[in-house]
Amino acid sequence: MVEIERKTRVLEGTSADAIPFERLMREERPTILKGVARDWPLTRKGIESPEAAMDYISGFYQGRPVVGYTCAPSLNGRYFYNEDISGLNFQRERVQLDKFLDLIRSEFGHPGAPSYYIGSTDADLYFPGFRKDNDLILNDPMFDLNPPIVSLWLGNRTTATAHYDMSNNIACCIVGKRRFTLFPPEQVANLYPGPLEPTPGGQVVSMVDFQNPDFEKHPRFNGALEAAEVAELEPGDALFYPALWWHHVEALSDFNTLVNYWWNTSPAYIDTPQNTLLHGLLSLRDRPDQEKRAWKALFDYYVFGPAELPGAHLPDHAKGDLGPMDEARARRLRAKLLQRLNR
Repeated sequence: MVEIERKTRVLEGTSADAIPFERLMREERPTILKGVARDWPLTRKGIESPEAAMDYISGFYQGRPVVGYTCAPSLNGRYFYNEDISGLNFQRERVQLDKFLDLIRSEFGHPGAPSYYIGSTDADLYFPGFRKDNDLILNDPMFDLNPPIVSLWLGNRTTATAHYDMSNNIACCIVGKRRFTLFPPEQVANLYPGPLEPTPGGQVVSMVDFQNPDFEKHPRFNGALEAAEVAELEPGDALFYPALWWHHVEALSDFNTLVNYWWNTSPAYIDTPQNTLLHGLLSLRDRPDQEKRAWKALFDYYVFGPAELPGAHLPDHAKGDLGPMDEARARRLRAKLLQRLNR
């Protein structure tokens, strides 16, 4: 494992009802909220024992099958691709939570245990009542129109290879310990992203093996390491990081539970830029360089510059698609795009 000296900043003394959301969003820096969830009942159960934490979680489970992942012991919990990148290196199946937890429990203390993992699982749907006593206080106005998706992650010693999410995140380390290695979005080329699909968890992942990086194969990874930072989380700590930051996540204990909050601040009617990226591959990537430079200038003007600039010199009745985006305009624009794409 490579050594990274830069540590993620820590805010001490933050309570669950006084998280500085406005500051976090304004500064756009990963930040550890030290001990913000230390008083959650699940946190206390996990400190008591992993078995106590499992029993507590099981008390909210209503029997709906979850998706369980299993990774062979030889892979050291790294959920990734097989050797020739023709598929994935783990098994995935619908399971009953209690039986899957029994598998994890049966391997406590075994250094050669398989890796068992239950990924993002909707807290309210699968564990009704859990958030009554185990929750952050989302008291910032940005959540009024953008309620977060709250999920549980369960497993033993696992590694989620570096990837990015399209949402802002607060990841609460509740049971066990976790290590996040974080990279700003502009490090994308230095992280050697893998195929757009399939992917181990729905997002593009780095092809670099962080435990044993091959700098001859991935020389630019040195540049990523210069920009990297590490967040070491204890039970009750939470980590905020902005949308599109790359994060490599290691669960370090025999049993680990994470609760994460995903949210965006854009209205729900705005489309995902991931679709734009795919269409860019179709329409722009393979054009001549001089055309791409010209289109870049147009995108800078119409998309990446001030939203009001392209229509500022036009009367309101003539702005059309250049006017402020709202639900009706988004619906018309989407219909226009679908018509053109289907021609």
